[in-house]
Amino acid sequence: MTTMTDSSVREFKMPDVGEGLTEAEILKWYVKAGDTVTDGQVVCEVETAKAAVELPIPYDGVVRELHFPEGTTVDVGTSIIAVAVGDGAAAAAEPVQEAVQEAVAEEPKPEGRQPVLVGYGVSTSSTKRRPRKGTEAPAAAQAPSAAIQAELNGHGPAAPAAPAAPAAPAAPVTGDRPLAKPPVRKLAKDLGVDLATVVPSGPDGIITREDVHAAVAAPEPAQTAAPRSEPAAPAPSPSAPTSYDTTRETRIPVKGVRKATAAAMVGSAFTAPHVTEFVTVDVTRTMKLVEELKQDKEYTGLRVNPLLLIAKALLVAIKRNPDINASWDEAAQEIVVKHYVNLGIAAATPRGLIVPNIKDAHAQTLPQLAGSLGELVSTAREGKTSPAAMQGGTVTITNVGVFGVDTGTPILNPGESAILAVGAIKLQPWVHKGKVKPRQVTTLALSFDHRLVDGELGSKVLADVAAVLEQPKRLISWA
Repeated sequence: MTTMTDSSVREFKMPDVGEGLTEAEILKWYVKAGDTVTDGQVVCEVETAKAAVELPIPYDGVVRELHFPEGTTVDVGTSIIAVAVGDGAAAAAEPVQEAVQEAVAEEPKPEGRQPVLVGYGVSTSSTKRRPRKGTEAPAAAQAPSAAIQAELNGHGPAAPAAPAAPAAPAAPVTGDRPLAKPPVRKLAKDLGVDLATVVPSGPDGIITREDVHAAVAAPEPAQTAAPRSEPAAPAPSPSAPTSYDTTRETRIPVKGVRKATAAAMVGSAFTAPHVTEFVTVDVTRTMKLVEELKQDKEYTGLRVNPLLLIAKALLVAIKRNPDINASWDEAAQEIVVKHYVNLGIAAATPRGLIVPNIKDAHAQTLPQLAGSLGELVSTAREGKTSPAAMQGGTVTITNVGVFGVDTGTPILNPGESAILAVGAIKLQPWVHKGKVKPRQVTTLALSFDHRLVDGELGSKVLADVAAVLEQPKRLISWA
């Protein structure tokens, strides 16, 4: 690989794309070694604990090396890509990463040094040489682990071994480490293959992906090879489940958004003392108003639904009871009352539950709030919610009614004092003006942090939300 001065190579480090994040997973690379990049060009997509984010490179140059393959979780502050800039860009533009590695493998090595993927290793006291041609490698030691791996991957009973042929040389190592590229090492790890047992076929003994797959599919040695004094163990019964029976269970790695959500919910549930109150309310008039607003020209192209009026009702209730819009500062032992409302809306996405929020929702008109809600929902569905959109929330709404659920006991979003759950709106028999009539009814549930919100305050907020939804004209008189 061409040597360059430190000034000609810039290392782009994994940034903290969200407040307090410590790691991110590389989902996809958009460039490769040898590509020319410009300032602001997106080079990769990463998934943090909060969202998927595209990362732009902050300078012009030529990609010299990608330090990690796709699917790798990298700590914030770790270099993920090297870019040659200035005079170094011309030197870096000629080879791509794969060609450089192959060229290094084909170069004659100085005696006393071991080959590695890039450059040469340090000198050792003795030179390790490949076995001479015709010398048998310890195939008997390699075959059992390959046969066991074949059983683990469902290849069934092994066929009798073919007549023995001179084995290829065992994988050369640098110290105790066989030569293999990072993606090949990951493949071997995923398949449970010990690289020390794999016979290499690449230049200078580098193990390839095909070598790993060949090790997995290798046949089991003949049964006669086992000592007669040790009878073969009986095969497990088909009815008896084993630890590697993947047909009976599915394991899903917990990472990214799901991992962060799980940690946050556990922390919230066991830190803030939750209290949940419920109220069932007749929202027939609210539903009529929703239909009227859909016909209003001022709302043309906007998202108008019951959630819009529920959000506005909560904002009105917060205005009337501002102490509900607060947080608990454990370090300072203070209650922090917020004079703004960043309204969070819980959204289920393929990556897990996220809670983006509408900044300064308290200052928005109803049409503006409709526009903000529509943008928030569409962005979340597309998986493009930014980390900034999920920071700084003060109070949250979760609409479980869309799943046909009457209501629930929601857990507080960390750092907030209240969350409102909205149940399904259903036609039910209801006493209206002294008579039982079919009315549109829903149940609301408000969870709050009992350290800073007592029963009186929580009850007032919930009652105000219900009152506005029952008589939406209060939006005018109370706003």
